[in-house]
Amino acid sequence: MSNPSVSRHRVLVVEDEEKLARALHESLDHDGYDVTVIASGDEALQAASTGAFDAILLDVMLPGLDGFAVLEGLRSRGLATPVLMLTARDALSDRVRGLDAGADDYLVKPFALPELHARVRALVRRGGRTDLRLGIADLVVDRLHRKATRAGQELVLTPREFDLLAYLLQHAGQVVPREMIARDVWHQDTRGTTLDNVIDVHLVRLRRKVDDGFTPRLIHTIRGLGFVLTESQA
Repeated sequence: MSNPSVSRHRVLVVEDEEKLARALHESLDHDGYDVTVIASGDEALQAASTGAFDAILLDVMLPGLDGFAVLEGLRSRGLATPVLMLTARDALSDRVRGLDAGADDYLVKPFALPELHARVRALVRRGGRTDLRLGIADLVVDRLHRKATRAGQELVLTPREFDLLAYLLQHAGQVVPREMIARDVWHQDTRGTTLDNVIDVHLVRLRRKVDDGFTPRLIHTIRGLGFVLTESQA
């Protein structure tokens, strides 16, 4: 049970399916969140635009504005509140559209509540960030349009590489262990050799795209600890 003396993270649930909305409210409330439920896109855009929430669970199919329109409206107003899109549609085009519109994560119905809770915890951990643009040296990451440039040249990144680069930039100058990457980028609460290898492969590819042909090198491996994005020699 949550401690009432501790400030609770505020989560906005935008879901018009009454049974699911009630289940999400009860589950998240039990997990210690301050939950607000809204059933229409128009009301959601108005409420979320206040910036009062630490995370938003946003269904795609809604009365009035759909979830994509709500998300685009928020990002166009400069709101960087983390958003988890919820949808019954598993089409790749829908997922790409949501991520391109500025979603932080995507979950297809039906989903298990423990997985949703893990995703929400990851959103809230990231949630203090408000900048839609991040940068160091001549590297710039635009999270709204999901674009990254180095010395003015656009970097061609996969969605996972983009998320990984943005995460390293959020923690620029700090050593980021594989545990954090597994938890917050891959959304896995447990690690194994296979996942570590996958993370390492992505880091190699990302480093090649970010650093090859540019000075200074920005992505460094700290043996036995993790990775750091910094202008300084690691």
